[in-house]
Amino acid sequence: MRILLADDHDLVRETIAAFLKAEGFDATRVVGSLQDALAVIEAEGPIDLVLLDYSMPGMNGLEGVVSALKANGGKPVAILSGFASREVAEAAMRSGAAGFVPKTLGSRAMIAAVQAMLKGDVFLPYGELTDPGSPGEGRFNLSRREHDVLRGICEGKSNKEIARDHDLQEVTVKLHVKTLSRKLGAKNRTHAAMIARDFSLL
Repeated sequence: MRILLADDHDLVRETIAAFLKAEGFDATRVVGSLQDALAVIEAEGPIDLVLLDYSMPGMNGLEGVVSALKANGGKPVAILSGFASREVAEAAMRSGAAGFVPKTLGSRAMIAAVQAMLKGDVFLPYGELTDPGSPGEGRFNLSRREHDVLRGICEGKSNKEIARDHDLQEVTVKLHVKTLSRKLGAKNRTHAAMIARDFSLL
């Protein structure tokens, strides 16, 4: 698996790269800007996972994520950040990011996040993103966005319809469905809807 890490802070970049290489991700490349990351993708083709520092030069908020997603041929692109803002993280999900990874994560959590995203899951720092007032939070730890997607499933809507309702990309909804199904222990969409009904999650 090839991983491309773009961060303009040398120490952070090398530390995270060291975590990854120590866990067997030997094909980890590091660069210091979005422009350099895009150049690597263009030269070498789609990368299995691209990690972009949210605040590095050239990102312009989440425009950098959109650019990297287009360049990376549908393979996952995620945000690294020194802070875990719910608003920024949710905006990143809407832009199609595969995850929002705080730099404050320990090495084991960081590796788990990378492994999850490589498998096609979405990674979010649940403690920051969960709405304290949302149904089911205590039992299943669903994020607010996962709750929105679950409601759409229960209403019999397709991923495309749910995406349109919440101004998301269809692929993002698909990833949320996978993540919330795993949290609920659901085998499929119908099972997820049954669990939501049985536990009064909506």
